[in-house]
Amino acid sequence: MAVVVVGGHSRNIGKTSVMEGLIRGMPWMHWTAFKVTQFGHGMCSANGEPCDCETAEHAVAVSEERDASTGTDSSRYLAAGAVRSLWVRTRMGDLAEAMPRIRKELEKAENAVIESNSILRFLRPDLYLSVLDPEVDDFKDSARLYLDRADAVLIPDGALGRPAWKGISLKLIQGTPVLAMRPPEYVTAEMLEFVQRQLQSSLNRRKKLQSI
Repeated sequence: MAVVVVGGHSRNIGKTSVMEGLIRGMPWMHWTAFKVTQFGHGMCSANGEPCDCETAEHAVAVSEERDASTGTDSSRYLAAGAVRSLWVRTRMGDLAEAMPRIRKELEKAENAVIESNSILRFLRPDLYLSVLDPEVDDFKDSARLYLDRADAVLIPDGALGRPAWKGISLKLIQGTPVLAMRPPEYVTAEMLEFVQRQLQSSLNRRKKLQSI
């Protein structure tokens, strides 16, 4: 099984579109897709709505998306061709509580693609892609923490220039492949070729280790 993680430094920069592009561009992988959302204090993980509860039962929720027509991120995965789509919600800092369920779902998957940065604290994927938009100054701590682990960074075509990010050094991605995103498709043929090469290389390494 291959596991691909798609992260990014902020909201609304194309992460879900990249997820869609990978799912649509590699249908033979029979992807199980995961959307991981962490809510701050005062928001309920069960439904993402404002909440005053402090009980453990509302710390984690995992639901399977079954409707490909609603336009939510998890629905978009299904519309793109995912075999299954799961939305994982936790309170900020409580992702560890959801990991047993996530691992159980991964055991059922043929291949998995996960939209999250923080999942890297608990999983070592075959491939980690970090979506960056130099024109958006917000930069999540989780994206900063794992940026040097990216196998490639995905940036809008021609947009690198002088990033608006504060306190983020481009040295963190020095030597990391930079792949251009071209909206509205986002995922190019070159990107798909890169992902396939990397996943094949990872598979070959695992087979070699198993033969030792």
